[in-house]
Amino acid sequence: MNPVVHFEMPAENMKRMTDFYSSVFGWQTQMMGEEMGNYVVVTTSQTDEKGRPMMPGSINGGFYLKENGQPASHPSVVISVDNIKEAIEEVKKAGGKVINEPAKIPGIGLYASIYDTEGNLISILQPDMV
Repeated sequence: MNPVVHFEMPAENMKRMTDFYSSVFGWQTQMMGEEMGNYVVVTTSQTDEKGRPMMPGSINGGFYLKENGQPASHPSVVISVDNIKEAIEEVKKAGGKVINEPAKIPGIGLYASIYDTEGNLISILQPDMV
């Protein structure tokens, strides 16, 4: 079974978004900067020294800026897979659509976005083994 390991949500105004989730839910945010597409890492639960949630069932996430031309601008989940190339082939066989080829996220792993058979945007991640 491949678990959901991360969530992502788009924002028009990153400061407004981070302020909202920090004040309402106490989430911690960390801006990754221009070199990482101004992505914001969101911590929703206590983490270990590797940044992984300590409470079973908890996941952390991220915020990204909405942009014209993106395949979708709505919340999505990231599912961990052992082998991203095999997972992509399974997606295709099952009737899903691959949006982009796997991209390397330094220190994280290989990442690709897909549409399921119902048009829902999800992403898959083959984590780096550290």
